[in-house]
Amino acid sequence: MKWLGLLLLLVVVVIAVGAGAVYFSSREEATVPIEQTYGPNPTLAEPNPTWLPTVNVAEATPWPEGTGPTAANGFAVIEFSGGLDHPRWLHVLPNGDVLVAESNAPPKPDEGFSIRGFFMDLFQGQAGAKAPSANRITLLRDADGDGVAETRSAFLTGLNSPFGMALAGDRLYVANADAVVAFPYQEGMTEITAPAEKIVDLPAGRNHHWTKDIIASQDGSKLFVTVGSNSNVGENGMEEEEGRAAVHEIDLATRQMRPFASGLRNPNGLSWNPESGELWVAVNERDEIGSDLVPDYMTSVKEGGFYGWPYSYFGQHVDVRPQPPRPDLVAKAIVPDYALGPHTASLGLTFNTGDLFGPEMKNGAFVGQHGSWNRKPRSGYKVIFVPFSAGRPSGPPQDILTGFLSADDKALGRPVGVAIARDGALLVADDVGNRIWRVVPSGG
Repeated sequence: MKWLGLLLLLVVVVIAVGAGAVYFSSREEATVPIEQTYGPNPTLAEPNPTWLPTVNVAEATPWPEGTGPTAANGFAVIEFSGGLDHPRWLHVLPNGDVLVAESNAPPKPDEGFSIRGFFMDLFQGQAGAKAPSANRITLLRDADGDGVAETRSAFLTGLNSPFGMALAGDRLYVANADAVVAFPYQEGMTEITAPAEKIVDLPAGRNHHWTKDIIASQDGSKLFVTVGSNSNVGENGMEEEEGRAAVHEIDLATRQMRPFASGLRNPNGLSWNPESGELWVAVNERDEIGSDLVPDYMTSVKEGGFYGWPYSYFGQHVDVRPQPPRPDLVAKAIVPDYALGPHTASLGLTFNTGDLFGPEMKNGAFVGQHGSWNRKPRSGYKVIFVPFSAGRPSGPPQDILTGFLSADDKALGRPVGVAIARDGALLVADDVGNRIWRVVPSGG
């Protein structure tokens, strides 16, 4: 009977996918106002697991000609560059050139058919996340300073699902899905043809979470790299999680890599806090215990710190699914600094180190929220700003860029990476809209 039920469910999902956006659940939906799930002390509902997890996928649909996201009052948005191929991540070079990682998930090893895998492929395709990876980093240049990139060049090609980028000295480092590689760089160059030099291997294989971000230390002697988990909550066995759900430190002189912090389910955006000097990261939390849980978050990264995954969340809130339990690890789990709402898929994080947005926004954090696929109602699908004071979050989030969902509930775009341009403008990678957006104060 179980297989009959799964077969009937499969038929229903296939029909739903053909008809548009997909939604099904066991009558499960959020009960906590989304506003209460942000900040240092979010409201945490009781877990609400269901036999059939909530799936609420927004169908990816191109932006209508001449349209784009909506900037908040006091801000303006224009298209910095369009016609890209799934732009995920951004890096601004010292001369103002903008690097864009055009990338998607690498092919997975053949692990045979599974109901879960079949559904995930369907949902990701519906959300615009199954296109082949361009495996390219593109350079965009705004030569005349009008806020629009006039030139575009294929800066690096033949990569393996590239994501994070970092410049240290005269070398550009790229985090592929399976390794950190390096290339020689000279200011102003528009193409690199030198072969990649491998620095370290990274956990790969199944790659449940494939994105790897990197950032250079302040003195350029080290890199920090994120590696996401290989599962939701360790259901593939914890041996599959070796070296995962962590931020690692790479010593560039010795090319030795060591764990820096762990228990971070899917860490992505790395950014240096300009006031405290601490490394911060945005983290995607776990699924399948209800629309209200668990809030994604951003947090300072403590050396040697453990942040709970998979045994607990937001400190010592135990998740009973991972077996055997680890009360010893739960006891030392660090409470994250700032919750960012459940299932918002908060990927991008950058601190506002420029002066363009005025002193009231100086040193605060911009966060790119890619948007939910398993929450009702939807969450994320926007770029927010969190004010900081003395290196700590100091207030509620402010919407900066919205309108990524259409009136008929289609995903016109999904914000991912965020970066501060040389002139202080905010750049936002939209991997479904295939554009880079530029946000400035109104009249700027």
